[in-house]
Amino acid sequence: MTRTLDEANRAVSTIMSMPYGVARSAAAEQEAARITAEGPDEARAYALFALVDSYTSTPEAEKAFLPFTQLLRWWDAHPELFDGSDTHSLFWSFKWMVGLLARFPSVPTAQLDATLDDMERRYALAGNGTSAVAGERFAWLRAQGAPGTEEAYRTWITTPRDSFSDCAACLPAGQAEYLAETGRVREAADVVSAAVASGATCGDEPAGMESLLQLLLLDLGDAAGAAAAHRSAMSHLDAAVSKEIATSRHVEFLARTGHPERALRLLHASPEHLTVSDSPGERLAVLTHVAVATGVLRETHAETPVELAGVPARTVAELDAWARGELTPVARAFDARHGTDRHARLLDAAWERQSRRLPVELGVLAAAERTAAATGPVPGPAPDVLTDGLPVSLAGADAGSPAGVDLAGVTDPRDDADPVAAALARAELEPDPVEASAAYLTAARVAEEAGRLEDAGFALAEAAQVAAALGDDEGAVPAFGRAVGLLRAAGTDPAYVGPVVRAAAAAQARAGDVDAALAAVERVLGGVVRPTVGAPAAPTPALSEDLATRRAAFAAAEERQLRDVRARLLATAGQHAEAARQAETVAEEFGRAGLPFDAAHAFWLAGSALRAAGDATAAVDPLRAALEGLAAVGARADLAAVADELVGTLRGLGRAEEADAVAASLVP
Repeated sequence: MTRTLDEANRAVSTIMSMPYGVARSAAAEQEAARITAEGPDEARAYALFALVDSYTSTPEAEKAFLPFTQLLRWWDAHPELFDGSDTHSLFWSFKWMVGLLARFPSVPTAQLDATLDDMERRYALAGNGTSAVAGERFAWLRAQGAPGTEEAYRTWITTPRDSFSDCAACLPAGQAEYLAETGRVREAADVVSAAVASGATCGDEPAGMESLLQLLLLDLGDAAGAAAAHRSAMSHLDAAVSKEIATSRHVEFLARTGHPERALRLLHASPEHLTVSDSPGERLAVLTHVAVATGVLRETHAETPVELAGVPARTVAELDAWARGELTPVARAFDARHGTDRHARLLDAAWERQSRRLPVELGVLAAAERTAAATGPVPGPAPDVLTDGLPVSLAGADAGSPAGVDLAGVTDPRDDADPVAAALARAELEPDPVEASAAYLTAARVAEEAGRLEDAGFALAEAAQVAAALGDDEGAVPAFGRAVGLLRAAGTDPAYVGPVVRAAAAAQARAGDVDAALAAVERVLGGVVRPTVGAPAAPTPALSEDLATRRAAFAAAEERQLRDVRARLLATAGQHAEAARQAETVAEEFGRAGLPFDAAHAFWLAGSALRAAGDATAAVDPLRAALEGLAAVGARADLAAVADELVGTLRGLGRAEEADAVAASLVP
């Protein structure tokens, strides 16, 4: 039976809300085919646009050309079936197509010129503004290194904005890239700084423009500004839709500022960026930044081992040679299409950047320690801050939270006279990470001087976590170690030490010391007393029966979280089969505890580990279990990510119909 327009639109809207990936594209393909075949015709434009959108931010971006052509023909045949939103989407996607065509050197210049002319003609017929056309014409001339680029740039930035203009974040990012390329580095930095200060955001921003800003400030010799831009950019990176170019800029920045270990660590965290991209143009940009970095690193780390999936290089020197060997033919292909030497000149400029270096202090805790040392503690008494034997932030914590326990606010915030509480309150409200870490360090120092070792340990752990979140694992790991030592010296229940150990283990693993992380997790696991299932908690003279029950429940929950982390560390260490076995076991325990979200993530880990172990067939069932669990709790972002993995696994096994069924299950 043909669905109503509302039903079809709801299905397409569900797809549009999904993260980009294989599962979303597969679902969009099915929905577009269904609506084209069955109707309603009024939903076809929306379905085709969803398919175009789904492809454009994936390695399958080239597939977007066909549904865009179908969308354009549908408009020519039936403009009356396009509502206002459909019409806007059609003309907006023209921008994507022109930009995407330019990033494939196999597309002839004549085809691009014709597409851009068609865009201009159609915009004029529709009565649209000219900002988008001016922007795309400038971008195409810039890509070619053609005469008239500067004039086109001036036309673009002076054309009045309209509903098809780039957003307030994308426009300054594009401006700054061109200004920097043409030597106007100070002007470029000012443009980005103003955009960042305005709070402008979009799918890739501010992570993208801040990653550019750090390099601009590096070239200007502004070490402090570059460090601040780097920290801010790192804090926004995970939220970006596309991370490839921003990540590669960070790798270059870290290499040129004297942080080779961090640069290599970041490369190893995202090896797919070196081999997978949505277009040759993006791949060229990524590999250029990486090659600048490896050119710097090979001077002192030529024989340092690397292990990057899909990259046939075993040392930094081999990685450098591979990256240059990969990008040079792509640059030549673009120059051959354009009949210019623009990309050859850009590569020469990139190699010149290798010699422009500047030591930049990125240690969050090192900077925070200097700030804290200059900050006098707030005077006041140091009262007992425990509530019925539990730190305030832990007493009210949800023992089933998959993220673990929030360590902030260990001291009772109601005691305004307490200098530890004052420092913690200041830290929790401070947006600057160095200032926040300094406040946590101040709280830790004051607490330790007062003999309040538990408070000191938790405050120090907070400072370490801020540092770890911004890539300062070198500073975070020893700080976490001291925090754990303080907590143990205070006699803190191992169940409450567990969250700190879990956070520390993540930093240790990123720093390459998985064995130490595993040992720390095993040690705290050995001290967590797991209550007998179904047995009532025994009260003690110091604890009420209710609080004893709550402590027992927390201990059981923390043990599950620790064992989940242990399985993840085993996977990181390459012990995939054992990681999968332990993950499935803890997934079942999460399920029995009524924690479907945690159970789903553990099943997801099991499936991923089995795939890594080479047993794709065995991976299917745990991935299905993860999909079902995430669907039950409505975790749509994670649901789509698991579906990507499951669809890819099934297709790899030749089970295409099952893969299609998984994609279809994502759409109501």
